[in-house]
Amino acid sequence: MTAEATGEWHGWRAATQAALYGPGGFYRRPEGPAGHFRTSVHASPLFATAVARLLCRVDEALGRPGSLDFVDMAAGRGELVSGVLAALPAEVAARTRAYAVEIAERPQTLDHRIEWLPEPPRRITGLLFANEWLDNVPVEVAEVDSAGVPRLVLVRRDGTERLGDPVAGAEARWLARWWPLGGRDAATDREGAPVVEGLRAEIGLPRDEAWAAAVATLERGLAVAVDYAHTVSARPPFGTLTGFREGRETAPVPDGSCDITAHVALDACATACALPGARLLSQRDALHALGITGARPPLALASTHPADYVRALATAGEAAELTAASGLGDFGWLVQPVGIPNPLEPAA
Repeated sequence: MTAEATGEWHGWRAATQAALYGPGGFYRRPEGPAGHFRTSVHASPLFATAVARLLCRVDEALGRPGSLDFVDMAAGRGELVSGVLAALPAEVAARTRAYAVEIAERPQTLDHRIEWLPEPPRRITGLLFANEWLDNVPVEVAEVDSAGVPRLVLVRRDGTERLGDPVAGAEARWLARWWPLGGRDAATDREGAPVVEGLRAEIGLPRDEAWAAAVATLERGLAVAVDYAHTVSARPPFGTLTGFREGRETAPVPDGSCDITAHVALDACATACALPGARLLSQRDALHALGITGARPPLALASTHPADYVRALATAGEAAELTAASGLGDFGWLVQPVGIPNPLEPAA
């Protein structure tokens, strides 16, 4: 009898791995991520245009090599890599080797120039771009019990939870450094002190390791991770684990029926590579630096060239969505150069 049939308890990392990537898992469905939620890639082709501009900057920093790599991590159904190829200048596109990294089957209509892989190639010279990948790298969840001890949260396939063993080893060290849960209230002493029960955290160690492994595939170039994120100075007290199905947020149930995601501790990922130059910035600043600003076209254009004005206004609206505060503009960008100067500077 299977674990699913017996209702066995598992840590959230194993449960999420099976629900998202196992046989019949959520990310193996034919509709792909676009059937359930809208990322920056799906919001506007301007996002692919911005990534193409970034790839051109990397190309210049590399000295315009004979072959330029672009790697799209967690490629969905190839929407971003296809858009980047379409937006590149012809001369750069002719030298670009495009890779889509995804566990699902290759779409039949995908551009023949794109190589479809289950993991990134080695010895990359160019740009590795991971848009909303790390948030779907499964992690354990910890919760503080009534005695103030952080314990692993166990879950069944129907989403029912209970507390397991105390967090220990490398996971405990990660919590202590990157997401300290506090235990007893610092405002009280040890005599009859209340405890901070119910505080939760997602233990991001597997994401640190996944990001370090991805960056290690670069010989020279730039690696970028884009995700909803938080830093150690402002971790959410009860975590961010949630689910998405058909465009709506829902309870995270690890039965394969929904996406399961949690925001990323990008500051921890930034230190995992042991390389200089990592930088964290908002999507708003990153896209502004790449010329995607959301500025409205001049009103005079409406009378002289009305069709151009309407098109420019629509483009401005799309750019505004990509850079909006309390929306897509608040995504974090972790930018890690390898062997080149950082080609991405935020807007002043």
